[in-house]
Amino acid sequence: MKDSLQVGIRYHHRFTVPASKTVPALYPEAPEFVAMPEVFATGFLVGFLEWACILALKPHLDWPAEQTVGTHIDVSHEAATPAGLEVMADVTLVEVDGRRLVFEVEASDGIDTIARGCHERVVIDRARFDARLEDKKP
Repeated sequence: MKDSLQVGIRYHHRFTVPASKTVPALYPEAPEFVAMPEVFATGFLVGFLEWACILALKPHLDWPAEQTVGTHIDVSHEAATPAGLEVMADVTLVEVDGRRLVFEVEASDGIDTIARGCHERVVIDRARFDARLEDKKP
């Protein structure tokens, strides 16, 4: 981790929602999901918020040897967003506790606030992480 990894880091991220990020696409194997409205899926919204946090942190890490993984998410999903709209995420690093990082996150679709909450990530050494993961494989 670089010395620049400090509370107060902010990032603004934009993404246009394609049909492939709507609820029916989340689990195409599940007929219950396929029958749902074509709106930005909560699962993909979480990934979008994680992506914004990753981009916020990347300049402050020894990338790609150091990376971050999500460990906790507490986010509301407050409004539906149809495919074709642009979503915007604003993330702010509010706590650094060793390798543990906490972000306040908020997203909108230009019409409504669609999400707000907090997200925690942990800095990992990618080689060590991969080695531990290899030990778990069947």
